[in-house]
Amino acid sequence: MEGTGNIEFLPADCYNEIKYGSRAAHHTSEPPGSKQNRAALQAGLPKQLTQAAEGRRDMAKIMIVEDDIALNDGIALSFKEHEILQAYTLQQGRSEWDGSTDLVILDINLPDGSGLQLCREIREMSDVPVIFLTANDMEIDIVTGLETGADDYITKPFSLMVLRARVNTALRRRAAGNSCRYEWGGFVFDFDRMIFTCEGTAVELSRTEQRLLRALTSNTGITLTREMLIDRVWSTDERYVDSNALSVTMKRLREKLPGIPVRTVYGIGYVWEK
Repeated sequence: MEGTGNIEFLPADCYNEIKYGSRAAHHTSEPPGSKQNRAALQAGLPKQLTQAAEGRRDMAKIMIVEDDIALNDGIALSFKEHEILQAYTLQQGRSEWDGSTDLVILDINLPDGSGLQLCREIREMSDVPVIFLTANDMEIDIVTGLETGADDYITKPFSLMVLRARVNTALRRRAAGNSCRYEWGGFVFDFDRMIFTCEGTAVELSRTEQRLLRALTSNTGITLTREMLIDRVWSTDERYVDSNALSVTMKRLREKLPGIPVRTVYGIGYVWEK
């Protein structure tokens, strides 16, 4: 192996062996040479990453559904501090799902179907965070993925550091559960007591504004489509609600709470960035 600093890299033929090996029929039945390849990949990880992983106790269960074996294995190793379930097809993803999974990393283009369908099926049973990791990078693809129920959408090629950051953010948010209090900067939002302050000054919010604010703050860093927000904020309203109602409510919220870190994602929706 050739080395650069303290990090060793695998020779190209080792990657090729993983990438072009026969697919696993099940994640417990690994492709030929997989165990050796995993050991080789493990040896190629930075020592500090391995040591940090060994010291972690907050283990989560993450399911990876990705048909590229080398990529699937690489992602699994990058999250080795957690319990990992690996699936390479849509059907394997269905088989591995048991309701106790904490997060799903999901490709869309699977050999036996679409990851969008699996996301829909998961959403019928659970609100577990789902992150799409796919080569489908058109705007309509992103919108479709988010509207299907995904919490995040990452396009290939991607940064492993960004993927780790987004996964960790989603896991922290899930671990926090349905926290009723949110603090940022000079803002304090107590949703349970319906008390909202800006730099110590009380601000009165309508029920609709409260629901919109909670939807945004409970999904920090994730773009929520206009359709998703309308569904969450006006879910109990039997009347038809058009998109303009969301724009008006957002405008009022920004006026009452100047400086809140809400960014408009044009053509898609809004994201709370802090």
